[in-house]
Amino acid sequence: MALLKQCIPGCESIEPDGENAYQLALTAAVGPVKARFKGRMALLDIAAPDSYTIQFDGQGGAAGFGKGSAKVTLAPEGDETLLTYAVQAQVGGKIAQIGSRLVDAAARKMADAFFARFTEAVSGPDGNDETQGNESAGDADGDAGGDEDRKRKRSWTAWISKS
Repeated sequence: MALLKQCIPGCESIEPDGENAYQLALTAAVGPVKARFKGRMALLDIAAPDSYTIQFDGQGGAAGFGKGSAKVTLAPEGDETLLTYAVQAQVGGKIAQIGSRLVDAAARKMADAFFARFTEAVSGPDGNDETQGNESAGDADGDAGGDEDRKRKRSWTAWISKS
């Protein structure tokens, strides 16, 4: 659990909540709104060692809610492992009023930070990774991350709910 806590941006606490599930508290900033979310993260559809899904559902009080999932696939590539992820996210409440562009950028940044930290934690700080160059078309914020995006492919989908 210490590994997960260090990899999840803004994670304040993580506690077991059943098999392959955790209760978390984390702080996230979306544009000008900073909120503390409490929620549940679960690992689903586990097909070790090839794939799994990470699902999160959390409440941010007056700020609203956030939920989403990341389908993660691991595939051997020579002496290394290629980690591919496809993320879907949805927010509602006050956060959704900020605008889809800011919400999308914040959620993408959080997912990318998690997988970059996770990749570094499991491969070591001087892992031998090669760049894949398969960034999502919507990645216009220019923070491709250089070496940290190596051996990861990603895709992104976000939904905004005004409720």
